[in-house]
Amino acid sequence: MTNKILVLGATGNIGKPLTAALIAKGETVKAASRTGKAIVGAEGVIFDFTDLTTIDNALEGVNRIYVMVPTGHIDVVSLVTPVLDAAIKRGVKIVFQSVLGVDADDNIPYRQLELKIERSGVPFVILRPNWFSDNFHTFWLAGIKQGVIAVPAGQGKSSFIDVRDIAESAASALTTSEFDGQAFNLTGPVALSYTEAAEILSKESGHPIQYQAIEDSVFVNILTEAGVPNDYAGFLASIFYPVREGWTALTTDAVEKLTGHAPRTLTAYVRSHLSLFK
Repeated sequence: MTNKILVLGATGNIGKPLTAALIAKGETVKAASRTGKAIVGAEGVIFDFTDLTTIDNALEGVNRIYVMVPTGHIDVVSLVTPVLDAAIKRGVKIVFQSVLGVDADDNIPYRQLELKIERSGVPFVILRPNWFSDNFHTFWLAGIKQGVIAVPAGQGKSSFIDVRDIAESAASALTTSEFDGQAFNLTGPVALSYTEAAEILSKESGHPIQYQAIEDSVFVNILTEAGVPNDYAGFLASIFYPVREGWTALTTDAVEKLTGHAPRTLTAYVRSHLSLFK
């Protein structure tokens, strides 16, 4: 009987701590990435969403899979459907990393992927995280080093979630059947505006950081000048609309239900990455 977990994006921000958490639980893990780079304690395997020939080998011997969509893609349905089809055909349990709020409209591409999984007949868990705390060092760090966070969030608030909490929630979902058939909105413990987030970053790092609310068009120009394709820059601007409307300000107890501990605060996140911000 197969008893391996395939983690897609295993060398990424969530994949790394997820793989580590699964290994710590004694699981056998296949760590999938475009390079197939081995991770300590896990078997490395080459996987690329855009190369369909990599799917079968990645799924060989697997009975559970963690699916997350790589950044930089707009047509996520076409991108992810082939690997979902292959997993479903094999009866593999799917834990899918979706996005907070997509259940509001069945026409949203991520929701279409959720529906496919929900109707597949295989065991599944859907995780819908809010905005990542880690965006402050993966996406906004260049601006932060100049003392500014410039995004089109208006005065909207988000309950930022630490990727370690996403990873630990995913590890729980993958290693027990207790949560099968459910979807979880993953949030941090409190909703913060970007002004409040900037104040926390300033206090912890010891240098002033301010939030600058900008228009979508300005944001798109900043991204395209940095080399982001125009259509994807437009998409990134569009996902701040729910922030401005207040839809990302909710908080839930989902992380605690899944992991047994409260989610990390933004302050705890900053302190864990302090060397990046100083």
